[in-house]
Amino acid sequence: MQKRGAALYTGRAGGQNLCMKHYPQLPLSVFGWTYWVPMLVAGVLLTAALALVVWPLALIAAILTLAAMAFFRDPPRQVPQEQRIMVAPADGTVTDITPMPAHGLLGADGLRVGIFLSVLDVHINRSPCPATVLATHFEDGQFLDARHPDCGVLNQSNTLVLGDASAAAQQPIAVLRQVVGAIARRIICPLAPGDAVAQGQRIGMIAFGSRTELIVPNPAAWEVLVKPGQRVKGGRDILLRRTHP
Repeated sequence: MQKRGAALYTGRAGGQNLCMKHYPQLPLSVFGWTYWVPMLVAGVLLTAALALVVWPLALIAAILTLAAMAFFRDPPRQVPQEQRIMVAPADGTVTDITPMPAHGLLGADGLRVGIFLSVLDVHINRSPCPATVLATHFEDGQFLDARHPDCGVLNQSNTLVLGDASAAAQQPIAVLRQVVGAIARRIICPLAPGDAVAQGQRIGMIAFGSRTELIVPNPAAWEVLVKPGQRVKGGRDILLRRTHP
């Protein structure tokens, strides 16, 4: 049973995938509109009401409203067009680069790059490569701090298995995991099996502080271009480059 206060949004609008490349780029994330629209309306009304009685409080309300809106910002990104790479699936700090022996979803040994997203980071998730969605899996769980060493295993998460969009045989080429944190309580991802995604394409978000994991098969085939503690920008920075077939 899904825990109260946590949800996975998989809705579509008019039968269209919300994160297709042609979807308009908005200043605030289309994925989080059910959050930021009510917050914006409430903030504007509160600010206007306070301005009539105690203007310093109105100023504080306006600042808090703008700060809340900043969480849902969706800035455009210059996505590398290079092939055989994996771009960052999220903004944040690289926390770990970990071998994953005999990873079940990949059917091979894997390499995981974990990224921690603080409440100050952009929380849009992006596809690390051009791919076809082979499978999705939502798993209920706990809400440990996203920096906790066991959060990737114990916390609520959504997993996307990505296959090579150009290959006839749909073998997994990457696994992307959206993992909630202590504050994040909502995973938003409109993708379904069979959907095609472009490199760097917006694919969803996690509302308020979280963790994103990228796992690739055959660690020896990849050159790692980042290190723990390094800051990365989703869709812009290259995490991995494939050096062997």
